[in-house]
Amino acid sequence: MFSTADTIVAIATPPGRGGIGVVRLSGPEAHAIARTLVTTDAPLEPRHATFTKIRSATRLLDHAVVTLFPAPRSYTGDDVVELSTHGSPVVLQAIVAAAVANGARLAEPGEFTLRAFLNDRLDLPQAEAVADLIEAVTPLQARTAFDQLEGTLTDRIVEIDAALFDLIARLEASVDFPEEGYHFVEPSALLDALDGLLRATSSLLAEGRRGRLIREGLHVAIVGKPNVGKSSLFNALAGSERAIVTAVPGTTRDLVTETVDIKGLRVTLVDSAGIRATDDPVESIGVVLARKAMEVADVVLVVVDGSLPLDDADAAILRETCQRRRVVVANKSDIARGLSGSYLPISARSGAGLDVLRDAIERTLDDDAVSESPAITNLRHLSLVERADQALARARNAIAERGMSLSEEFVLADLQAARESFEEISGRRAPEDVLAHIFSRFCIGK
Repeated sequence: MFSTADTIVAIATPPGRGGIGVVRLSGPEAHAIARTLVTTDAPLEPRHATFTKIRSATRLLDHAVVTLFPAPRSYTGDDVVELSTHGSPVVLQAIVAAAVANGARLAEPGEFTLRAFLNDRLDLPQAEAVADLIEAVTPLQARTAFDQLEGTLTDRIVEIDAALFDLIARLEASVDFPEEGYHFVEPSALLDALDGLLRATSSLLAEGRRGRLIREGLHVAIVGKPNVGKSSLFNALAGSERAIVTAVPGTTRDLVTETVDIKGLRVTLVDSAGIRATDDPVESIGVVLARKAMEVADVVLVVVDGSLPLDDADAAILRETCQRRRVVVANKSDIARGLSGSYLPISARSGAGLDVLRDAIERTLDDDAVSESPAITNLRHLSLVERADQALARARNAIAERGMSLSEEFVLADLQAARESFEEISGRRAPEDVLAHIFSRFCIGK
């Protein structure tokens, strides 16, 4: 992938101007290159902030606070030097250029964290959690990513892997003494052990389904006939006037989206055209898009006019969505209660009932509703746990059917396949192209 013998440099703070900007160096020559950039003759003491000036070959660039983190007690496991200066992009880029002129190489995306992984400072799930933490947009996403950075998933995988390793070792011992007829694990004990492993993988898979909602978010499509207040509700939930609201039916022709935080979940709201029969070719396209949005949504938010009785158009939409996860709201509750039934009364205009609506959206997720931070959220991890679970199930079913008349080699093949999946999660067996893909999604400087 990348050479770990190079010393790399990058701006570690986000693009744009700020009070402080940080340039990070990492590698065997990080300390030496940093010495060429600072004006102080005093040594850079480990983990001690040193106030100095930064220079290029031709001029002074800025004041800075410089901190040395010697290997192996650094983020990457190599020597690391961080130079904190004023957050001007011009100044930061000049410092990077000066570092490159003195022997550093520009870092690739994620290369600092990749080095932390290669130097055993982080395992692969923890490295992936770094990217998730940076990208978090809700408090629940941030909490879940931090828990994984702290090793919650790693601890669970290590526990399962240890039990699996013990089982494999005993079966391999049985294979090594075929003539003596020794069985280092009896069929009943083997079944019990596999049942325990399957319970552990099933628990992770159940958490993974909830975890993907946290990490990837969900789509909520707001649908209904024209003029029931869909766009007003969209704006109220989004907290801004994103969609055009008028008294003219059919104002919304295209899909309008906004990402919001609902009960800690990242939710993409989709406002759509009013669903009705129309001869207007543009509005007809909008109705088609509304139905497509409804088909792919995780939750459908059906809006009816709570000040009037249901009509045929309302009834048709309710029938169309009856097999989907949905919340039905009766808007305009501030005007009148002309609608009977168990529909949730709200007012997009006044905001009445919106907190109850947010709770209802979360409850609609049923077993996917999230109250605690799950150990697993990443699709890569989830697919590998599914693969391990299937291998364990094959082994368990084969033993249940044939007992130890089934050769240990056949059981071992499935157990080893399961263990390989867990090793790919942790990174002990991850192919180089997988690592390249994972770290390519990181920002430069992390």
